[in-house]
Amino acid sequence: MDARPPRMLVIVNHVAAKARRAWPAIKSILTENEIEFETHVTTRAGDATDAARAALRAGCELVAVVGGDGTLSEAASGFFALDESVAIGDVPSQISSKAALAILPAGTGDDFARGLRGGREPLESWASALVNYCRSPHESKTRVVDVIYGSANDGANSFICINVVTVGLGAQVAGRVAAQGRMMQSLPGEARFVAAACGALLAWRERTVRVSVDEDEAIECRSNLLAVANGIYAGGGMMFAPAARVDDGKLDVLVSCNITRATILRELPRIRRGAHLSNPNVRAIAATRVSIETSGDDNALPIEADGNVRGQTPARFRIMPGALRIVL
Repeated sequence: MDARPPRMLVIVNHVAAKARRAWPAIKSILTENEIEFETHVTTRAGDATDAARAALRAGCELVAVVGGDGTLSEAASGFFALDESVAIGDVPSQISSKAALAILPAGTGDDFARGLRGGREPLESWASALVNYCRSPHESKTRVVDVIYGSANDGANSFICINVVTVGLGAQVAGRVAAQGRMMQSLPGEARFVAAACGALLAWRERTVRVSVDEDEAIECRSNLLAVANGIYAGGGMMFAPAARVDDGKLDVLVSCNITRATILRELPRIRRGAHLSNPNVRAIAATRVSIETSGDDNALPIEADGNVRGQTPARFRIMPGALRIVL
């Protein structure tokens, strides 16, 4: 068995202040443990995807990400050949089935990491897991997880999501969080999401949607918020999909039907606990494929995946079981 340590690329989201502050300490931990690595500091949207994909094609076996859910999702996208033609009905191929993704959570919400370990854990704990993997990759704890393959703008924009896609109000909130100024960025992640949600609610109007699940069940209703989930948490600790499991081969689809903006505001504390599923106007369905349609461009709903704005409806999603290895 090959005892050689894996070739590693560390991607650092230099735009995020929290990641910039975290990186020197992580770098010291890796250096003190004599872990060899290359570094890529992001400079633009999509940079982490390009860096991860290029590294994997050059033989890299481990990509570690210092950043939040958005940067982690971008890096995960680099594990798949999205830059090549994907036939309708197919999914993108893996670049390397043996490569792994390591999380060094330093973002606003860190929801994917939170879901993997059942709560937020210190950055040092994740760094320790990375060191252990570099020393003994075959003996360290990993988890093979599913990913979501999605397309927005009626198939024009394809993307990978590792955690949660939100359609409608949730995507509007994500866009507002991304646009917040320095004063808001200094606040805790949960406060930033709540402030963005309140602002988005005031300007929002619900629209009629048609949600088709596994090509045999359809829901049509007036809706403010929809989610297609692989993981449990989104929005800085909101338990959107409490029954979701990242390795069950299923999408957890949530559709709010005929719920007013005022009701959504009242539901926020219940969403944090995952209690919103007891509301009879919230439908939760397990599926492998889902499509979301609206009538006309004026009624199109925005889409975000893992905090990254991805376009608008019409949209389609499918699960890719066991597609990505995560270092735990």
